[in-house]
Amino acid sequence: MARLLLLFLPVLVAIGAVHGIFMDRLASKKLCADDECVYTISLARAQEDYNAPDCRFINVKKGQQIYVYSKLVKENEAGEFWAGSVYDGHPEDEMGTVGYFPSNLVQEQHVYQEATKEVPTTDIDFFCE
Repeated sequence: MARLLLLFLPVLVAIGAVHGIFMDRLASKKLCADDECVYTISLARAQEDYNAPDCRFINVKKGQQIYVYSKLVKENEAGEFWAGSVYDGHPEDEMGTVGYFPSNLVQEQHVYQEATKEVPTTDIDFFCE
C-alpha cells in the first residue's frame, strides 16, 4: 500500500497544485501575428469602462491602453472579443492583467503586426485561476 501511495503521490500533488477552472470557449479560432500568439498585434485605447463578467475577461477603464495579442474569430451570435493586457502602472504588476474584452470597446492606436495567422483555440485559452 505504501509503495502504491508513493507511486501516485506526484500525480496527486500535481492535481492539487492546479487552482482554477476551464470555462466555456468563446470561439474555436483566433487570429494572431505568429503561430504561438505571443507577439503584440496592436496597441488600443479603451473608449469606455468595461466590467469583466467572469475570470476570462479583464476590467478596463476608459482611457487605459491595452496591448492586443489575439483576436477571436467571431462565431454565430457571439460577440467579437480580443485578448490583451492592461497595465495599471504598479511596479509589482509588470506582466499586466491578461484577458478578453469586447473589440468594440477600444480603438486601435497603433498596429505593430497584422493578425494573419489563424490558430485554433485550446482549453487553456479559457482557463481561469
